[in-house]
Amino acid sequence: MKVHKEGYRIIIQSFLINFVLVTGVYFLPMPNEIKNVGYLFFLGVFLWTVYFFRYPQRIVNEGDHVLSSADGVIVAIEEVYEPEYFKDKRLQISVFMSGFDVHVNWYPFDGTVKYTKYHAGQYLLARHPKSSEKNERSSIVLEKEEGKNVLIRQVAGIMARRIVYYSQPGAQVKQGEELGMIRFGSRVDFYLPVNVVPQVHIGQRVKAQQTVLAQFE
Repeated sequence: MKVHKEGYRIIIQSFLINFVLVTGVYFLPMPNEIKNVGYLFFLGVFLWTVYFFRYPQRIVNEGDHVLSSADGVIVAIEEVYEPEYFKDKRLQISVFMSGFDVHVNWYPFDGTVKYTKYHAGQYLLARHPKSSEKNERSSIVLEKEEGKNVLIRQVAGIMARRIVYYSQPGAQVKQGEELGMIRFGSRVDFYLPVNVVPQVHIGQRVKAQQTVLAQFE
């Protein structure tokens, strides 16, 4: 298990802050039992920070299908109007990531990056239906071939403060290659052609690089 490069600075900061707090607790005049609770709490915060930035090594479930780009739970499968790029009806499939899920994102299929855009915004709870429109987010359009495309939207959540993506228009990418990551609780929305065949259901837990979200017709 590796640690994602985006986490190095934050992990070091977390270590230093928690070290200072632990030192402060050590010198406070209070019972040792209470101090021990404080030590465990700060240790837990530091270990969670390291755990959050884990970068798992997985075998990609390669094939002519759309893989999930994120770990998490399916919270939406519905037909919606997508106004930013396609400007027509699309099938939206959304994956919610809790603070304990892997937050690295990967490309769902081989293709060409056609469009990228970063949007500043609010930090509503990522499960909120309006978070896809109002929160900090990035939009990445990936095309396999004409008619087989998807808009991948990384949406920041209530704790998230930075979205990272490495996509550049015109880039040729492979299924399972890293797309970027979102720091802390968040979601990823997929806007697919309405004629795709969904392979998941609401409430299902999915795993990036492995779970098939949909099949192109």
